[in-house]
Amino acid sequence: MSYRDPTYVIFDGGNDMWAYGFMLGWVRNDKVAFDFKDAHDLDTMTSRAQGEEYVKKHLRARMEKSVAALVIVGESTKNLYKFIRWELELAQSLGLPIVATNLNDKRRQDDDLCPPIIRNTCVLHVAFRMAIIRKALDEWPGEFSRLSAAERAQGWRYYNDEIYRSVGL
Repeated sequence: MSYRDPTYVIFDGGNDMWAYGFMLGWVRNDKVAFDFKDAHDLDTMTSRAQGEEYVKKHLRARMEKSVAALVIVGESTKNLYKFIRWELELAQSLGLPIVATNLNDKRRQDDDLCPPIIRNTCVLHVAFRMAIIRKALDEWPGEFSRLSAAERAQGWRYYNDEIYRSVGL
């Protein structure tokens, strides 16, 4: 469950910090039913966090304690290699289930914006909406773990319109 097990959030800190902030706001808002354990809260980085090696070491430690990764897909996400590509590669190598949430509200893989490293891989793609993200974080890790290698090789996944309606979207 997303509220008990850490989720590692991947995002463009320069352009999409607002979306990450929205998610943190949902967690703090008592009037909405959204909660997740943010892997970025597992430790703190010191002022030495300026070095890439130091940062990657701490990000790796956080991801190794996570049960899923959520990538916020915005306009420039696919072009960022220093950290986003590295984080996605690490998530894949650790076998973490990945949820891609599209800031443009697409409910499926957005071929124009999806980072190439996860394009056409077994990633669940959803719109950036609280209810569907909650469902994905609660259910996708279990679903992913039950998929065989052959099923995972079939590529990306998405929720159909009926699922969106079932969560009020």
